Amino acid sequence: MKTIGKLAKELDISVETIRFYERKGLIVQPLKPENGYRLYNNILANQLKFILKAKALGFTLHEIASLMSLSGNCADVESMGLQKLRLIREKIADLQRLEGVIKEMTDSCKANQDPNSCPIINSLN
Repeated sequence: MKTIGKLAKELDISVETIRFYERKGLIVQPLKPENGYRLYNNILANQLKFILKAKALGFTLHEIASLMSLSGNCADVESMGLQKLRLIREKIADLQRLEGVIKEMTDSCKANQDPNSCPIINSLN
């Protein structure tokens, strides 16, 4: 059992982050004893670790809440994972297109002979 401060330090997050997840309903705030501080058990610590790992993988808080509720249903979790993978691949494709456009624009600057005109600025106007 740990206080919120000790748990936050252990997970390298802020106390406010833990409170935020409590307000969002991702974890349940422990009851506060009449004389003392709320104590967070290992179950809550593990839930926070799960949330942090899922966030690092790009899942939104809404998706994380769904994942936590589906913990025993592998087919539904797989479906969510495949959906996230599809979105990631779409973002990668968008970034690759953007990379190509920016490369063409900067290449046109290299070939530019007019010091008073910038092809990038001209293309944006």
